[in-house]
Amino acid sequence: MYGEPVTSVDRPAPAPDPQAVSVPPPPPPAAAPHVEGAAADPGSAIWPAGAAYQPVEPDRLTRFVLRVHARAPRWAVPLAAVGCVGLGMAYALLSNPTHSSPDALPTCLLKLTTGLDCPGCGGTRALWYVLHADLPAAARHHFVFVFSLPFLAYLFVAWAGKQAFGWRLPELRLSPKVLGGFLAAWFAFSVVRNLPWAPFTSLYV
Repeated sequence: MYGEPVTSVDRPAPAPDPQAVSVPPPPPPAAAPHVEGAAADPGSAIWPAGAAYQPVEPDRLTRFVLRVHARAPRWAVPLAAVGCVGLGMAYALLSNPTHSSPDALPTCLLKLTTGLDCPGCGGTRALWYVLHADLPAAARHHFVFVFSLPFLAYLFVAWAGKQAFGWRLPELRLSPKVLGGFLAAWFAFSVVRNLPWAPFTSLYV
């Protein structure tokens, strides 16, 4: 009748769909593996995932080197490198390797035992001839060294100038192919100079 409250009609719950796929609940998280003696020795426990290791404290020598490097002026390392190069040139000039016998100390172990030139044989004599402006004689003793000397000198000047004075010289880019070709040419020169036929015998030192 008019004015009576309207009551809701209870509807039956929908029947479960037999084609619905039931999803199993996720498995509980795995417990951390137990390590024998971990409670007695905390240092032997397994580190948890994502934990960062503590940095190792440097020793006294490392701290001293780092402290000297931090306090040294920026031209100190290039100056030390120039000193090493100067010592090498002075040794070549004073020892005069062109007048020394093949078995004079220091000598090449490969040449002393087999009589063959190693890849570096003749380099000191080539440097001596370069310092005396005799490029043909230097090339005869070690052609690869004389060929690479201008590139090595430019790389050294560019590096030392950048470290000491902030120079920005054009960078000399050496691709892996160029380096591989240089090493292959050096190996071929080391083999050819030991061949016992002319004109290769002129390269034997």
